[in-house]
Amino acid sequence: MSLYLTLKWLHIISSVLLVGTGLGSAFYMFFTNRSGNVQAQAVVTRLVVRADWWFTTPTVFLQPATGLAMAAMAGLPWSTPWLAVSIALYLVAGACWLPVVWLQLRMRDMAIKAAEATQSAHGDGVLPPLYWRYARWWEALGYPAFVAMAVVFYLMVNKPALNF
Repeated sequence: MSLYLTLKWLHIISSVLLVGTGLGSAFYMFFTNRSGNVQAQAVVTRLVVRADWWFTTPTVFLQPATGLAMAAMAGLPWSTPWLAVSIALYLVAGACWLPVVWLQLRMRDMAIKAAEATQSAHGDGVLPPLYWRYARWWEALGYPAFVAMAVVFYLMVNKPALNF
């Protein structure tokens, strides 16, 4: 297999892991947050954080490395319209993802603390209002990130001739 095809394979696999992990994590955390089950929220937030470290973080770096390497091998300047828009949207998604990681870490800690309180006689196991504020921000940041990545997928596959 040529270097270009190896990079393309890595690019496709990492894009599937990046968007798939994000969508799966968002699905489970969104619905678990609405369950009212603090124990489930503690487990799911812990796993969402773990999935971000294990799958999302490596692909965040692999995506631009492989994509820009393939563009260079194909002789495409970064100013090629579909590529420039893809890069800009990827940066938008990343700008949403960074605070989401911070929010998830705090939400995880609060959910674990609340779950531990339900198992002891010393607390009511209720999540604090701050958890729900963070959950609203987490969700609000997820929508533009997902839309940005969906458009990036479209641009990667179709490479349309955009005129600015």
